[in-house]
Amino acid sequence: MAKKRTTSKSKPTTPKKKVSFKLSKQNKIIFGSLLIVLSIALFFSFMSFYFTWQEDQSMLSEFANRNAQASNLLNKFGASVSHFFMYQGFGLASFAFPFLLAITGLYLFLGLDSKGLIGKWIWGLTGIIWVSVALGFFAADLPLLGGLIGYEVNDFLQDYTGKIGVFLILIFVLMVILVRLFNFTPEGFANFFRSQKQKIKTDFKDTDTADTSNDLDEADESSIELSMDDAVPEKIDTYTHKKDIPPLQNEAGLDVNLPKEEESDIDLTVEETKEEEETDVKAAKLVKDFGEFDPKLELGNYKFPPLDLLDAHGASGGITINQEELEENKNRIVSTLKNYKIGIAQIKATIGPTVTLYEIVPEAGIRISKIKNLEDDIALSLAALGIRIIAPIPGKGTVGIEVPNKNATVVSMRSVIASNKFQKAEMELPIAFGKTISNETFVVDLAKMPHLLMAGATGQGKSVGLNAVITSLLYKKHPAEVKFIFVDPKKVELTLYNKIERHFLAKLPDSDEAIITDTTKVINTLNSLCIEMDNRYELLKSAMVRNIKEYNVKFKARKLNPNDGHKFLPYIVLVIDEFADLIMTAGKEVETPIARLAQLARAIGIHLIIATQRPSVNVITGIIKANFPARIAFRVTSKIDSRTILDAQGADQLIGRGDMLYTQGNDVTRLQCAFVDTPEVAKITEYIGSQRAYPEAHMLPEYVGEDSGTSIDYDISDRDAMFREAAEVIVTAQQGSASLIQRKLKLGYNRAGRIIDQLEAAGIVGPFEGSKARQVLIPDIYSLEQHLENESK
Repeated sequence: MAKKRTTSKSKPTTPKKKVSFKLSKQNKIIFGSLLIVLSIALFFSFMSFYFTWQEDQSMLSEFANRNAQASNLLNKFGASVSHFFMYQGFGLASFAFPFLLAITGLYLFLGLDSKGLIGKWIWGLTGIIWVSVALGFFAADLPLLGGLIGYEVNDFLQDYTGKIGVFLILIFVLMVILVRLFNFTPEGFANFFRSQKQKIKTDFKDTDTADTSNDLDEADESSIELSMDDAVPEKIDTYTHKKDIPPLQNEAGLDVNLPKEEESDIDLTVEETKEEEETDVKAAKLVKDFGEFDPKLELGNYKFPPLDLLDAHGASGGITINQEELEENKNRIVSTLKNYKIGIAQIKATIGPTVTLYEIVPEAGIRISKIKNLEDDIALSLAALGIRIIAPIPGKGTVGIEVPNKNATVVSMRSVIASNKFQKAEMELPIAFGKTISNETFVVDLAKMPHLLMAGATGQGKSVGLNAVITSLLYKKHPAEVKFIFVDPKKVELTLYNKIERHFLAKLPDSDEAIITDTTKVINTLNSLCIEMDNRYELLKSAMVRNIKEYNVKFKARKLNPNDGHKFLPYIVLVIDEFADLIMTAGKEVETPIARLAQLARAIGIHLIIATQRPSVNVITGIIKANFPARIAFRVTSKIDSRTILDAQGADQLIGRGDMLYTQGNDVTRLQCAFVDTPEVAKITEYIGSQRAYPEAHMLPEYVGEDSGTSIDYDISDRDAMFREAAEVIVTAQQGSASLIQRKLKLGYNRAGRIIDQLEAAGIVGPFEGSKARQVLIPDIYSLEQHLENESK
């Protein structure tokens, strides 16, 4: 038994083989070199990240793809590592990691005692976390500064302690770091300021002595300057005394008095300039003190939807090139044209996701119209649906033949949103429709269209196209910058967007639901938009600007006073899913406000997107077409429908499933619309809807229809407390509108509307006249007093 005990006691001595954890001198040099090199690589990756992170977003998911290249100085490695540390990690504080690695590497490389390394790492990590959380607190709108960890930790702490609590925690931790790391004491702090104060005093005395000696050396020059300055007031005084002398008495001194007039003019000019400078300085001081007005501040913690909410839809491999199919189609095109004695000098293929474009250069002497007439023959020889001939291709000396691919590639919304072209788009309202035949992401600005007409037969991709437009704006714009009005006669297509009502939607004040499905409410909403348009034009007029962009820039710079009714104007996008149904049920009541908005609303940020499955002439009238230069055509059933929507053929030859033609003038571009499925839209709206929102949806001006509120007789005792003030405002301005009362008296929409009805019942304003202001029946304030006195008797 004793022997067994001795053996058991001897076993604990075996773990002393700590040699496996100790590095030899050579290994320390190698490992130290590795850490130094890694620290340099991390430093340059982090530096490059702040210049290239937007370009490299799409590369993060393609790390294994050798053909994909990143813009980071260390390519995909640098893009991935810097994204992990800077965005998902600690932000700017991550720059401490390369320095910690470099110090550790130097310790190992030089063979120094590594006892102090643990303390450096502990305090280094503490400082990293503190800086990250501090940046997340003070720069919550800039997540790249504090990183995801700083933002989330700050957000977590604020949920329990509020902003003041987080600020106090940061101060306490900073005090701990200063005391323990830098031996901070109040006495040392006070001594430092005393020494600095004494140093400033000494420097100031030295400066005074030097100035005094310089003044003595330059006494003569100073005296000359003083005598000239003293002479100026005498001249001005003399001129002012002689100002009333008639010109005939002053002719002898004409040459002398001319300079005196110039000096007087200069003085007056200086005073005027000074007044203008004071005004500019006042505006500049507001910006300096408070910064530019930020409309996003109310929802400062709003997070844009991440790309993970969108599915890839099998687009990871990109477009597959079928060489046999290309060669076969080329031979059939050449042989078909040869049968009709049309020779080809050159042929080139451009492969797209759905369609391949064959560009041919015919031999000299061949008429283009002859090739165009062989459209059906070429389609027959290729046994393909949707052959489209472009003769000639605009801007090129070639004829294009578009042939559908046998295996079409689905263009996912994720690939389009993640593209550099969309991420870097400097547009007011960027929309990513999909990809062109050359496989390029197609991005346009809705603000420059300025309205969009969309048509196509049932099941050809209209609803998916609308979702692609809306998704693009949700991924790019803050809730403060854009508001949507959804009109959905089908009642099922746009209901998913109810979840983002208090973030992105606009509605009438008396409406329960933001998604409009009732025809009567559509008419009221359109007329309300006309009132909003008129109100916005009044704001632009008083601000002396031409469009919404200039107005918002001026408002952000604090050059417009909110007390005068000025406010930040978000863009408003009206989306109508089935326009033909509205025309059938409402007719002119819908067409008139739509035409008025299409003609005038472009400058004040109201844009229309209208979709219909029946693009007939009685639905898309000439007035509407004239004001909708941007049009999208999915597959339609006849050439007549194609001409109605595009003013050209071609939409009847599309192959469906998102295949579309886009035009904004003369050129027609064939695109494959990006596919976004209903579950993806549901995830996006759920993500946005779960965040902090505004108290209510964006309210449009109140609109009272012809049959509402006009026949009600209000009792004098039931009148609003501000009835008399409102009557004076209306009579003074000679403009009877609820929006005027709302602006001048700072009332809500409902209350202002009730007062207008009371004014009508009292005979002060006339009946409702559509989108126009009501007629004021009282000419002046005196007549108003007489009218109210007679009424009370």
